[in-house]
Amino acid sequence: QVQLVESGGGLVQAGGSLRLSCAASGSIVSINVMGWYRQAPGKQREMVATITSDGSTNYSDSVKGRFTISRDNAKNTMYLQMSSLKPEDTAAYYCNAAAVSRRNAWAPRKSGDYWGQGTQVTVSS
Repeated sequence: QVQLVESGGGLVQAGGSLRLSCAASGSIVSINVMGWYRQAPGKQREMVATITSDGSTNYSDSVKGRFTISRDNAKNTMYLQMSSLKPEDTAAYYCNAAAVSRRNAWAPRKSGDYWGQGTQVTVSS
C-alpha cells in the first residue's frame, strides 16, 4: 500500500506562483511514474505533468513553459512549481503514482495506481 499526501495549495492572484508537494509513504518498492492531475467541477480530469524515475517529463500543452515538475527519489517526494498562474488553472490538484509495493518479505509485489486526496488551487483575476 502506498499513501500520497499533497500540500501547498491555496488562493493566489493571477500571475502569482505556488509550489505543490506530494509525499509518498508506505510499503514502497519502487515508483516508476509520478504525476499531477487536476479537475475542475464539471470537467474531465486533466493530466498536468508526469515524471519518471529517471527524470523524463511530460507536460500538458496548457501548462508548458509555466509549470515545472520535479521529484526527489530519495524522499519519495514530487513537486510542481507553478508560475504565471491563470484563473483557468483553478482546480483540485491530485498527486498520482504508479508504484510497486508489498506488505512484507513474504508477500508478492503488486503494481498499483495510487492517488492523493487532492489540494485546491484557486487563482483569482
